[in-house]
Amino acid sequence: MADTAGAYPEDCLVIANPAAGTVTVTGELVREVADRCARHTRVTVSLTDGPGDAERAAREAVRTRTGDGTRVVVAVGGDGTVLEVVNGLMAGAGPGERTALLVVPGGTGNSGYRSHWGTRPWQEAVDTGLGALPAALRRLDLARVRELDALVVLGAGAGLTAEVLRSAREVPLRGRARLQAGLERAASVFTPYPGRVTIDGAVVHKGETVLVNIGGGRHRAWQYLVLPHSVLDDGLLDVCVVGAGTDPVDVPPLLLTGEHVDRTGVVYRTGRSIVVERTDGLPLCFEHDGELVPYEGSRLTIDILPGALPVLCEPAPARPERTR
Repeated sequence: MADTAGAYPEDCLVIANPAAGTVTVTGELVREVADRCARHTRVTVSLTDGPGDAERAAREAVRTRTGDGTRVVVAVGGDGTVLEVVNGLMAGAGPGERTALLVVPGGTGNSGYRSHWGTRPWQEAVDTGLGALPAALRRLDLARVRELDALVVLGAGAGLTAEVLRSAREVPLRGRARLQAGLERAASVFTPYPGRVTIDGAVVHKGETVLVNIGGGRHRAWQYLVLPHSVLDDGLLDVCVVGAGTDPVDVPPLLLTGEHVDRTGVVYRTGRSIVVERTDGLPLCFEHDGELVPYEGSRLTIDILPGALPVLCEPAPARPERTR
């Protein structure tokens, strides 16, 4: 959804996380980002010291906004930093607020950046985002996990794609290689669980479940095309369920190309309210935005928040034909 009001950058706050992922957000990178943004508008910089700092800085940026243009908050870090910033933007927002997110990659997966800008260099993203208002300003969908009252930015997952986060902790590698090795390791020992997925009140899957992914961005961990048909601002959540027709060890290479959606036993649908369950009553292994959720329940509900977040990103592509 395009948004044209307040279509010039009022000012810019760069929130940088020096401890993001395995890519060091150095002082040099922060200066480069600030200098690039300064070509288009006034800039201030806020460095985080620990968890919660990015959220507080973003909330304050919304609260103190006074002009008629668009205040831009630039999140420099990984997907965790982006999630914190979005939580702050949403907590501080009120009717008619004009504060937009711009992501600069500085973490491990950087899937949020890829969902906004593809593989373009961040320098181009900054110049396009700040220099091409209003064309680059879109209101993107978010989601909320009802039982946890937690915002979802990039996407959520249960089963194998959540277990990978636990498995990756034991892999002696860094960066995306660690995530890839973690997925392959988790797949080699993963046992499908008895599950059920309900979309807008209709059961679309019941039985052995390898993974459920909901979102959101098309890619996870940068390279995995988990939701190949997802659109960021169509007011719908894409849902992919891989059932017992696919051996877990086959999943990692299939996710690299998106070919998993054509496999027997795979369900790919869209909807506005998604219920994910383990039907044996055991805890559901669940993650969102690359963070494993400590949760002892067996059922979670994810609801769409359509057009909730102003974001500077590539203009909307042509909409494909979609079947709910």
